[in-house]
Amino acid sequence: MFEFAGKVAVITGAASGFGRAFAQKGAALGMKLVLADVNPDALAQTVDALRADGAEAIGVPTDVASAAQVEALAQAALDAYGRVHLLFNNAGVGSGGFLWESSANDWSWVFGVNVMGVAHGVRVFTPIMLAQNEPAHIINTASVAGLLSPPAMGIYNASKHAVVSLTETLYHDLQLAQGGEAAARGLVGCSLLCPAFVPTGIADAERARPADLRNDSGPTRSQIAAGKQLQRAVQSGKLSADDVADITFEAIAARRFYIVTHPGIMATVKLRHEDIEQLRNPTDPMSLKPEVKNAG
Repeated sequence: MFEFAGKVAVITGAASGFGRAFAQKGAALGMKLVLADVNPDALAQTVDALRADGAEAIGVPTDVASAAQVEALAQAALDAYGRVHLLFNNAGVGSGGFLWESSANDWSWVFGVNVMGVAHGVRVFTPIMLAQNEPAHIINTASVAGLLSPPAMGIYNASKHAVVSLTETLYHDLQLAQGGEAAARGLVGCSLLCPAFVPTGIADAERARPADLRNDSGPTRSQIAAGKQLQRAVQSGKLSADDVADITFEAIAARRFYIVTHPGIMATVKLRHEDIEQLRNPTDPMSLKPEVKNAG
């Protein structure tokens, strides 16, 4: 079992959604917190609220798409607390619409945050954790969109599939580097978080897009429709961010790799795997979720 009290957690995307819920849960368990977010004002409000409740926390404004800023985040964590025991590579953004209508800026923005943000976190923090020679754990936030390929979500799907593959490979690499069954021996492990629709700020991520990656033209019809469906789907979520945080910390304590917060989605995951195994054309993953596809 992973022990949380007195340990240090670094959380990206910590000013809202899952990140903020992870921070609140970590604080309740007696952890020291290093919180990162691209929005400095929201980050400061989150840190102040946690401190007011007695938590030990610092905030480090960070754009996870920047290698240098993630390196600075790691240094700030070490300067403050000398150790890092949990890393939540959680920051994420989304963009929808038909694939061919997505701009180069859309690809750069989503992959910069969702993929390179995780890659930078793994690259920078894993050596720190290995050198500590004590229990540590990395949690990468993917999505059920990393296990499926819903229509009109191509860039987001591709980015989350990358996180799934990256994290599964990280698991194997950690086993090799530490002699096998590393998590069972209490050293450095990792988990893959794949939530479904939960009421968070992901549907409003556009507000955080850097100015140099904004599009000159307005959204297309498919992008507007995809945005509306995402808003409906997110707001229809039965679990809260706090629920997901509870599930995630339970999985970390048990050193469980796959964290699927909505087990009802597994029938659709199985359907996709059967498509592959039987070499048949892809089934619309929304076909088993008509309440999402036809919402509105």
